[in-house]
Amino acid sequence: MEITDLATSFSVSLPSWVPVEIHDVPEQLPTSQERMALVHRLADRNHREGNGGPFAALVAERDTGRVLAVGVNVVLATGLSSVHAEVVALSLAQQVVGTWDLGAAGRPATELVVNWRPCTMCLGATLWSGAGHLVIAGEGPECEQLTGFDEGPVRDDWREQFAARGITVESDVLRDGAIRTFSKYGSGDPLVYNARQGIVG
Repeated sequence: MEITDLATSFSVSLPSWVPVEIHDVPEQLPTSQERMALVHRLADRNHREGNGGPFAALVAERDTGRVLAVGVNVVLATGLSSVHAEVVALSLAQQVVGTWDLGAAGRPATELVVNWRPCTMCLGATLWSGAGHLVIAGEGPECEQLTGFDEGPVRDDWREQFAARGITVESDVLRDGAIRTFSKYGSGDPLVYNARQGIVG
């Protein structure tokens, strides 16, 4: 292979079922609970469709509830390990607003809504996205225990790290919905696609 034969681009699209699934969703979802309910709905369908794990995310304007983007985990559909739901949702939202900084001056405050505390990679993606608020269904060992995924070495002080960067966190929003989805995934002979399974260090 010549060096000039190296790949020079990649693209990621939402699965074709996503627009169909959300066609009846209003443009504005005023409450965190309404936004999380949509995230749960997408996460549950995503793993049943075989696109990736039982994870979904949403980016909205915090005050109005206007939905800027949704995302689902498409690791299996694309063969790309980085395209977790949070990365997809944040990237699509940045495309919509036309800037890498979702917290840019003069822009409405934005929030990321996810059906569990983000993994190590997605915590970083959230930090650098400009989103000023993170809404999660829960945190703790249940996600890993029920699904088998390795969420990575998350710092014990991750909330403090977010706060130091001006990002607030709201937890336990419709937590039971996440647990139900994870339980369904874990009980169905799940494909756990973490690389280096069982290897630490």
